[in-house]
Amino acid sequence: MLEIKIRSAQDDIYARPWPHVHGFTFDEKVVQVFPDMIERSVPGYNNIIPLIGLIAARYAQADSQIYDLGSSLGAATLAMRHAVGDVPGVGITAVDNSPAMIAKAQEILGQDRAVVPVELVEGDVREVAIENASVVVLNFTLQFLSTAVRDTLIQRIYDGLRPGGVLILSEKVIFPDPDQNDRFIALHHDFKRANGYSDLEIAQKRTSLENVLIPETIPDHQQRAFDAGFATCEVWFQAFNFVSLLAQK
Repeated sequence: MLEIKIRSAQDDIYARPWPHVHGFTFDEKVVQVFPDMIERSVPGYNNIIPLIGLIAARYAQADSQIYDLGSSLGAATLAMRHAVGDVPGVGITAVDNSPAMIAKAQEILGQDRAVVPVELVEGDVREVAIENASVVVLNFTLQFLSTAVRDTLIQRIYDGLRPGGVLILSEKVIFPDPDQNDRFIALHHDFKRANGYSDLEIAQKRTSLENVLIPETIPDHQQRAFDAGFATCEVWFQAFNFVSLLAQK
């Protein structure tokens, strides 16, 4: 199983006190430190990426398209690109709305030697056409979209998937039980401290994500998938309050 490792500068964006903490955006400053930021902030991320490749290898169908929606710097795209090389006629469409992310992803993918064709698209994942798909990935993407548009996007993904196709959905989640929710938030903060983040960094990052990252419960995500028509939707990975689900058409 290929380990995908994209190098970056160390994330120190929130290391100094900000007079006013702005809402989080995927701008040039974030792009420069993004691999370090997500590795040190999302428990299990370094396991999820290669396993997305493994899942794609099982479910990618000949002469079909794979979509990585909210592809950032292309870590999931790279994992799938190397995993599905034996599937004839398969291609990957990677979509992100951040010009800085797309520009850097283009540079990273340009250095990769895998032969599966990848089309990088700077655009809104809510508007890209999903057609002839066998695998669709939303890897920590849906949480940044308004809850009002999530049903429509999942329905469009379902409609664009071939029979037997899958959606891989990774999200930060909340839990109906307040005590469980508080426990996992505390453990997540411990994880970040163990990775070198200070209490100031944790607090300022949390403030920047308020009203930007809107988490839902695991049952919320599963019910949305079932409402769209998916036959199954199961948790295949969890680390504290970060999960990944696999839904099959």
